[in-house]
Amino acid sequence: MKFKYFVWVPALFIGTSLFAQDDLINKLKDNKSETTKEAFKFTTVVNAEATSVKNQGSSGTCWSYSAGSFIESEMMRMGKKPVDLAEMFTVRNMYIDKGEIYVRMHGSSSYGQGGALHDPIDLMAKYGALPQDAYPGLSYGSSVNQHGELEAMLKAMLDVVIAAKNGGKLTSSWKTAITRTVDAYLGEVPEKFTYEGKQYTPQSFAKEVVGINPNDYVELTSFMSDPYYQKVTVMVPDNWTYKQSYNVQLNDMTDIIDNALKKGYTVAWATDVSEKGFSWKNGIAYIPAKKYEDMTKEEKDALFAKPMPEMEITPELRQQAYDNYETTDDHGMQITGIAKDVNGKEYYIVKNSWGTKNDYEGYLYVTKNFVKMKTTSFMVHKDAIPSIKKRLSL
Repeated sequence: MKFKYFVWVPALFIGTSLFAQDDLINKLKDNKSETTKEAFKFTTVVNAEATSVKNQGSSGTCWSYSAGSFIESEMMRMGKKPVDLAEMFTVRNMYIDKGEIYVRMHGSSSYGQGGALHDPIDLMAKYGALPQDAYPGLSYGSSVNQHGELEAMLKAMLDVVIAAKNGGKLTSSWKTAITRTVDAYLGEVPEKFTYEGKQYTPQSFAKEVVGINPNDYVELTSFMSDPYYQKVTVMVPDNWTYKQSYNVQLNDMTDIIDNALKKGYTVAWATDVSEKGFSWKNGIAYIPAKKYEDMTKEEKDALFAKPMPEMEITPELRQQAYDNYETTDDHGMQITGIAKDVNGKEYYIVKNSWGTKNDYEGYLYVTKNFVKMKTTSFMVHKDAIPSIKKRLSL
């Protein structure tokens, strides 16, 4: 998932592929609206456990924060003491592994800060895990993540490697050079470290402390372009390992999410936040019944003044938005609960990674129609899937 920076004026985006949260969120003293909380008045119906809200800073690494938070919630669900996992350790390993694929693909694949929901679990299985204190990932003189320079440098180096091969062969040192560059910015990986009085390696920490089974987690999606109830590859640039998801029907998505939350599981969610009906400041996301370009100025100004009617979402609408690039792999968050507004309408409670300076201290309330329309994929524990699990052969 890559990101566009959402500024608190309607639909103003800086850049087209990288969500640059920049230091603006850190500098803003008050991003809270004056009326939203009073107009909506949510009542919590279901609320699964989650760790504290983090801030990804100027980095397109929400996939690591959202899936990392999902793993932390899984630890709590399993009765374990949650760990503040080092998101940048996962990101470090992604930069290197993605670089190897980029070179193998002769530069024709995606390279950058973005990733997919499955990446933290897959990279943990391969490289282990670290607590935040053991790997803050800030070795370049900043107190918050700033990855623009690192990404540009790595991409330039990789492009040189591809272009400068001698006689069709790569040198034997390019991967070492990439690794050392990543380590210069994010820090070298400790061979051993101490956590709560005991010494671990990254691999032993993942096994003994985190203790999740990577095979227990599956991703799902819903597109008419592929057969239902089969595995498909979600064709978005940041699915750099080309991992597959189970393709289910539209209503199956929210049925699965509902079932998961009611059983105490959370959900890692990949979505698109470029919609006019998404407001971080107000902490609300929905699909307005009327297209934005057809609204009057008064209607545009009142988008988040109170609960509004929504467009009915169909598989055809969802597919069209994806095919037209209106739905892209924009952002990753964690769905942690269900709430109702003053009219009894259900919303999902969603944990973000842009800090706590919005109406709901870093959370949003997202309608089910928004999830149906804008989800690219989502990840759950396979035991959180209802009876449809049999159709998926899980």
